[in-house]
Amino acid sequence: MKKYLVQFKPFLIFIGTFFAAYILFTLVYKYYLDSFGSDGIDGITVVVGSNVNWLMSIFNYDVLVQKSLWGSYLEVWYNNVNVVRIVEGCNAVSVMILFVSFVLAFSGKLKTTLLFILSGILFIYILNVVRIATLTILMFRFPEKEHLLHGVLFPLIIYGLVFILWVIWVNKFSKYAK
Repeated sequence: MKKYLVQFKPFLIFIGTFFAAYILFTLVYKYYLDSFGSDGIDGITVVVGSNVNWLMSIFNYDVLVQKSLWGSYLEVWYNNVNVVRIVEGCNAVSVMILFVSFVLAFSGKLKTTLLFILSGILFIYILNVVRIATLTILMFRFPEKEHLLHGVLFPLIIYGLVFILWVIWVNKFSKYAK
């Protein structure tokens, strides 16, 4: 048994670190969300909505992002049509938690790890704001393609790019990079 523990030690450390970080960050985030109650919108989602509004306004799109009167989500109005909702799950925090947990599990030098995590979180955040803005325009023009756009294409893009970040991290910066 000891032979197998020694043989699989790097894998076990990776799995243990990944799940410990993932569970810890998820619990902290859940505690943060619980502080807003059932009818409130969390601050991160509000900032994401504000940035979507700002980004679309820069390009002179007729957009309005506002809190819904009917639930705890933001409504994105484009050309006076309520096109999409921004709910808590749209703020990409769960993707960021997954990203950070993986990077920590394959950690490298402290400074490099922290810089990569911060850069990655910023990249994911910006990508997510662009995703919501683009999805708003496409959903307005092609409402019949909702499943393809929201359920397939955009998750594929965001998770695909996070996967590429992981590959870069493991091959260039982690302690396992050669």
